[in-house]
Amino acid sequence: MSEQTLDLRRSAQILRRHKILVGIVVILGALAGGVYAAGNPPLLTSTALVILPQSAQAQQGAAVIIDGAADPYTLTQQVIMTSNIVLHGAVPHVRPAMSVDKLRRAISVGILTPYVISVSAKGKVASDAEAMANAVARSYMSYVGSARSPIGRVPAQLLEPATSATGAPLGSLLVDVLAGAVSGMLIGVISALAIGRNDRRLRERDAIADSIGVPVLASICVAQPSDAAGWMKLLADYAPGAVDAWQLRKALHQLGLMGMNSSDPRAGGFSLAVLSLSTDRKALALGPQLAALAASVGIPTALVIGPAQDANTAATLRAACAAGAGSAGSAGSAGSAGSGPPKRSRQLRVAVADDPHVGELPGAALTVVVAVVDGKAPRVADTMRTTATMLGVSAGAVTAEQLARIAVSAAVDGREIVGILVADPDPADRTTGRVPQVARPGLRRMPTRMTGITTEIRH
Repeated sequence: MSEQTLDLRRSAQILRRHKILVGIVVILGALAGGVYAAGNPPLLTSTALVILPQSAQAQQGAAVIIDGAADPYTLTQQVIMTSNIVLHGAVPHVRPAMSVDKLRRAISVGILTPYVISVSAKGKVASDAEAMANAVARSYMSYVGSARSPIGRVPAQLLEPATSATGAPLGSLLVDVLAGAVSGMLIGVISALAIGRNDRRLRERDAIADSIGVPVLASICVAQPSDAAGWMKLLADYAPGAVDAWQLRKALHQLGLMGMNSSDPRAGGFSLAVLSLSTDRKALALGPQLAALAASVGIPTALVIGPAQDANTAATLRAACAAGAGSAGSAGSAGSAGSGPPKRSRQLRVAVADDPHVGELPGAALTVVVAVVDGKAPRVADTMRTTATMLGVSAGAVTAEQLARIAVSAAVDGREIVGILVADPDPADRTTGRVPQVARPGLRRMPTRMTGITTEIRH
């Protein structure tokens, strides 16, 4: 039962992720139903009534009907009305022109009473249905009233000609459109499930963490600036919501960086690289947002854009940081740093560096290095070496194989990935990413009422 529940939950998540695809297919199905209805309009029905003489034979048949049996006389008239000779006589007067067999399929003959026979005809146009029903009724009356009638002359009369056609064109149109929409929904659901089940990209935090055995330290919403001005605005005005700010604070706490300041012994000696894939553009903003948050809480921070395997991915970010570095009188060359955007606290500086051996910037308690690697052939050794390394990914953008390649490349270069930052987590994800618990203090003092002194308890 639990496996079935998980499978249904996963299917629901797949459909939610591909709701746009399902919606498009539903709309296309409804349009197809409308086109079909327009090309095959509903048939209209028109009915003519023929009354038979109340002869002794007909009255005897009526008594038989009252007793619950069939009326042989009226049934005979019904058969005659659908016979070839009657339909042959009606064919010249029906429109559009059709064969006898087609005319027979287009009409239906019923018995209303022992003395009244109805003939109904269907056509796409009301006038055609009326002409068809009247033509068959008149051909029948002409035949049974002539000497050719096998049962003798029957002076039948037209009780009510077919003068109006009835139908429900709007109802039929709605049915066709609804049927098309339902068919489209089924096709869309099947297509979405097929695509989703074959999609190996990781979306849940636990799945991302389990892929390389590294916990997710924070998962936040990210901005996606499209130009250098957008990046400069992000660095100057970044103000995360309460949830995202708390997530970033927890990440800094897990790394032991909260409370750092310029007088910290490690100032200028702690650096953090945030690696992201060249195909994952959302994850590029994780490093800048982490640096901006660190600066906003009073940590002297430097944001360095290091060498990238794909220069196009971080081109606008590099341009923004180069402009920020140049505003302090620097030309924005490798390793140069500026005062940062004017609205941001002086705790944040920006720089660009093309030399992988450039270390931490002096005077910065925390140096955040943004590095972009190729997901298919990552070369972590080409990025700046830092004190710690984190991996930045966005939900639904990477596979376990890509993360494993980066982890292997980092391990070969002697680096350890200490945590993962997730950009734009899936709203339906209820996993935690295996966040490690904060360790208990190794030494705690507790009062003792018996002696009035404190004892040390080690855990």
